[in-house]
Amino acid sequence: MKEVWGMKKFSYLVAILFGAWLLVSNPFSDHYLTYLKAETITVSMNEDPLYMEIVEKAKKYEKEPSDAKIDPVWQAIPGYNGVKVNIEKSYKKMKKEGRFTEKLLVYEEVYPQVHLSELPPAAIYKGNPEKPMVSFIINVAWGNEYLSDMLETLKKHHVTATFFLEGRWVKNHPELAKMIVEAGHEVGNHSFTHPDMRSLSTSRIHNEIKRTNEVIEATTGEKPRWFAPPSGSYKEEVAKVASAYGLGTVMWSLDTIDWQKPSPDVLIQRVMGKIHNGALILMHPTDSTAKSLDRLITQIKAQNLEIGTVTKLLSEDRIMNKNGLKEES
Repeated sequence: MKEVWGMKKFSYLVAILFGAWLLVSNPFSDHYLTYLKAETITVSMNEDPLYMEIVEKAKKYEKEPSDAKIDPVWQAIPGYNGVKVNIEKSYKKMKKEGRFTEKLLVYEEVYPQVHLSELPPAAIYKGNPEKPMVSFIINVAWGNEYLSDMLETLKKHHVTATFFLEGRWVKNHPELAKMIVEAGHEVGNHSFTHPDMRSLSTSRIHNEIKRTNEVIEATTGEKPRWFAPPSGSYKEEVAKVASAYGLGTVMWSLDTIDWQKPSPDVLIQRVMGKIHNGALILMHPTDSTAKSLDRLITQIKAQNLEIGTVTKLLSEDRIMNKNGLKEES
């Protein structure tokens, strides 16, 4: 009997040990323990006054995204990303110091629900009014003698612009077209022969845009993303045809009127008197612009506005300052 009882005790012990082994070794237990650990950490974080302070103050720094839309006056307007605070990542960075520190906030961009690419083809006169950035759109069909000075000034200020090139001009001056691209600037389509696009037939519209795309890409290796109608003359069909070639139609919200040969002071005042978020600033390679550009860039930047290409301006990417905080519009 003692031997039988001893065997039973041994069997019970083995069963208990085996059960314990299963409990700690099977994947379901591992998952459960991990879950408990995560829950414990979350509860601990939520009870930490610092964590709760971040949650409360985060609202001050967050901004809802704005959707792209068709405006009855300005036509197509791009969307703009919102921004939110990543609470957990911010908490982990601040926990070392044990106090709320604004510069340690971690941000994430929040995307709009409607994008510019989803709108029907329409002209774009300016960027999103919440985005503190402007863009120089430089239409080139003449004025070769001023290009070098303008490129040098842009380089000095680390500014990139979008040069809209006439196809015929590119064909006749390939070295200048390459120079613009090699300097880091964006190039766009400005038609082939600089016609009044509003008066053209459908086939002629296609021809003007297609030939210019081809000569720009063959010469510079860059494929244009934007089309600027000569003299700003266009009709709805022009925007539709441009869209068929993957181009957005770009106009402007500020005009230097540099072809009138204004003095630098007049040109600068003309722009700075109406400067705004999202401005598309029209200019040409003229003596007036070449002489004004240095001061113009300095004054625009003094308004806390960035200057970038049309693609950067019309993107949904949010402008952030050095501390990672959202810029106020």
